[in-house]
Amino acid sequence: MPATVIDVKAADDRRDVVHRAVQALAEGQLVAFPTETVYGLAASALNPQAIHDLRHAKGRPETNPFSLCVSGADTLWDYVPNASPLMCRLARRCWPGPVTLVMPCDEGSVVSQFAPDVQQAVSPSGLVGLRVPAHDLIAQAMHFLPGPLALTSANLSGQPDAIHGKEVVEALGDRVGLILDDGKCRYGQPSSVVKVEGNHFQMLRQGVVSESVLNHLSSYFVLFVCTGNTCRSPMAEVVMQKHLADKIGTTIDQLDQKGILVASAGIAAYPGGRAAPEAIHILGARSLDLNGHASQPLSDRLVEQADLILTMTAGHRDAILARWPEARDRIQTLSSDGRDIADPIGGSEDVYRQCLEQIESEIKQRVKDLDLDNLLPS
Repeated sequence: MPATVIDVKAADDRRDVVHRAVQALAEGQLVAFPTETVYGLAASALNPQAIHDLRHAKGRPETNPFSLCVSGADTLWDYVPNASPLMCRLARRCWPGPVTLVMPCDEGSVVSQFAPDVQQAVSPSGLVGLRVPAHDLIAQAMHFLPGPLALTSANLSGQPDAIHGKEVVEALGDRVGLILDDGKCRYGQPSSVVKVEGNHFQMLRQGVVSESVLNHLSSYFVLFVCTGNTCRSPMAEVVMQKHLADKIGTTIDQLDQKGILVASAGIAAYPGGRAAPEAIHILGARSLDLNGHASQPLSDRLVEQADLILTMTAGHRDAILARWPEARDRIQTLSSDGRDIADPIGGSEDVYRQCLEQIESEIKQRVKDLDLDNLLPS
C-alpha cells in the first residue's frame, strides 16, 4: 500500500502534521521525518513489530544498530546512567543538532526495559547511539510520544541518503506508512557519529560537524559572571587562565588547544565595553593583559554551554537561576563560603587590588581542587 505523503509546506497548520505523525507511530507505522541533516525513518522503540518492519523496509543487516531519537539532553541520564562529564558536555552542546553520540549503555539504562528484540536492534554490543534532530516536526512529535524512536536514514541500505522528500517517496513509498515532505534538508549530509567513553571521544563518521569543531565543543568551559563585565569577572577570567595554564604546564594562549575555555559576562552588560582602567593597570603590572577585553551580556548560549558558572555575588547567582533554572547544578558563587565579592567600580586602584586579591584567593583553591584528568577530553 502506498505511503501517505504530506506536503508540510502546504499544510494549514504544522501541528496537524505532527499529530498525524504521532498517531501513525502509535499505530506501529513507519514515518519518514525531515531533519536538518537527511531524511530519517522512524519507528516506536516501544513496538517490537515496528522495529522489525523498520529493518525490513531498509533492507538493513541485523548487525547494524539503529540510533534512538530522544527528546533532549536532559534525558541523557535515563539512557546512560553513568554519563561522564564529557558525555554530558557534548549532549548539552550538540543537541539539538547534527551529532549522534554513541555511549555505553550501562546497567540501569531504560534500554534494558525494552523488549529483547528492540534491545538487540538498538544496543547489540552494549553501546547506544542517541540523537536529537534540530527540526521542529520531530521535536514536537517527541513531546507527545511515550518513549524514544528508533531512527535511521530514510533510504534503502547502501543507497544515497535522501535529502528531499520526493527522494524518500521514490525509495520507500511502498514500504512506509507516512512521509512528511518538507522539501530539501538544511545540510544535505548525515550527522556526525561520535563514540564517547569516559573522557575520550572518537569520530566514527564525520558528517556535518568536523573533528576540529568537535574538539572545541568538548572543551571544559568556565564562565565568570558579574554585573557589567568590566571589573570583577574580566579580572577573574584572566587570573583563572593564568592559574589553569600553570597547573597543566602551558601558556594562556595554548589553553584552548588543551581543552580549556575561560570567559566572562555580565547580567547587565553592554556589548563591546572596555575593562576598567584600574583593572587593566593592576593586571598589566603582573603581565596579564586586559586591553583586548570586550564586555558581553550573559546569554542563553553562554549559560547552556558553560560547565561551571562562577558568580561574584549570591544575587548574581539567584538572578541567573531565576531565568535559567536548568543551570542549577553548574552554578556557584566564586567564594566558597558564599560571601559576596564587592564591586570595585568607582574605587581607587587600592580597592581594585583588594578585590583582585579576594578573587585570586578563591581561584587558587578552585584550581587546586579541579580534577582536570577527569574533566578534560583525552
